[in-house]
Amino acid sequence: MELLYTPTRADVADAVRVQMRHGLFRWLPRALWLVAALTALVAALELFGPGDPEAWPVLRMVGIALVLVVLGPLVRWGTARLMYAMIGRQGEHRALVDEDGVRWTTRDSEVVHRWQLLSRYAETPTQFVLLTADKSGVGVAALPKRGLVDPAGVDRLREVLDRNLTRM
Repeated sequence: MELLYTPTRADVADAVRVQMRHGLFRWLPRALWLVAALTALVAALELFGPGDPEAWPVLRMVGIALVLVVLGPLVRWGTARLMYAMIGRQGEHRALVDEDGVRWTTRDSEVVHRWQLLSRYAETPTQFVLLTADKSGVGVAALPKRGLVDPAGVDRLREVLDRNLTRM
């Protein structure tokens, strides 16, 4: 089955959102919030604990906590932005999906992923997001539904993915 599409920022952002919910990435926002909370706690202890508080350590801790709180949501945005910068330059993508895997061809590259590499997938309203089997969940690829040459291909593509991958 064939897909022809030009990736959009929304495609990449959607794929990154799925990727960030799985693997080690799902812990990143929690870790940032935990460190921010601990940093704020240290600042509060310095302010309200015994002895006279020193302004510079308190300001530094509050600053670190604020940076971490702002940084959390920016991680997904920044990752999507960097990925799109690379993917968007490639122009139109042609993906061929069969029982062996997926072959992507662009103006400048050709990439083949066998099903052994892409062992899981998630379906969003606009695309199928394929993820690698590694525990870190670093590898991600997407197949936008709008790219299917045959409109009835969504169900057929889902069947191929269900036969070869684990749905998340």
